[in-house]
Amino acid sequence: MSRADDLTTTSYAVLGLLALRDWSTYELAQQMQRSMRLWWPRAASRVYEEPKRLVRLGLATRTRERTGRRPRTVYGITDDGRAALRAWLREPSGSFRLEFEGMLKVFFGDQVDKPSVLASIAAIRDAARAERDDGRPIYDDFATTGGPFPDRLHIIALVTDFYERFIDALLDWADHAEAEVASWRSTTAAPDRRAVFEERAQRGVGG
Repeated sequence: MSRADDLTTTSYAVLGLLALRDWSTYELAQQMQRSMRLWWPRAASRVYEEPKRLVRLGLATRTRERTGRRPRTVYGITDDGRAALRAWLREPSGSFRLEFEGMLKVFFGDQVDKPSVLASIAAIRDAARAERDDGRPIYDDFATTGGPFPDRLHIIALVTDFYERFIDALLDWADHAEAEVASWRSTTAAPDRRAVFEERAQRGVGG
C-alpha cells in the first residue's frame, strides 16, 4: 500500500494550507473555518489530528516554539508533502456532494403541514443571508489589505465567485419554493408537476 492510500481529501486540504505557510493546529482549524466551511466543513477535532498524522507519514514537519511564555507546536510541509499535494491536484476530482439538513426536511415535507415546510424554507433563506453577512468582513479585509495571502487573490476571487453564486441560487430558490408551497392546498394535495420534469428532461437531452 502506498503512502497516498493513507491520505483523505482532508489530508490534502491541510497539506494545501501548509504549502502556503507554517501553522499551529489552532490556526489551521481557524483558517479552514474561514475559507473552506461552505465546501469542505470539518470538525476542529479532525483538523487538530490531521497534521500529526501527516508528520508520521513524512509529509509534514513539527517544530516547537514559544509565543511569549507559551510554547506551541507549528507544522510545515516537507518536499514529499508538496509532491503528494501536487500529484493529488493533478488527479481528476470525484463528484460533488452536498450535506444540507434544511433541504432534507423539505424533501420529507409531505409528512408534516405547510407551515412546517415554509419554516424550513425560511430557515434556509436565513442561513444563506447569515453566510453572506459572515463573509462581508472577510471581503472588506481582502479589499483593504489583500488578506493574509494577497498574492492569491486571483484564486480566492474565483472560489468566492462560486460562493456568491451559490448563495444567490439559495435565496432565489427560497423565494420560488415559498410561492410554490403557498399555492398548495396541503403538503399532500398539490398541483400536478409532471410538466416540470418533462421540460427538465428535454433540457437534459438537448441542452
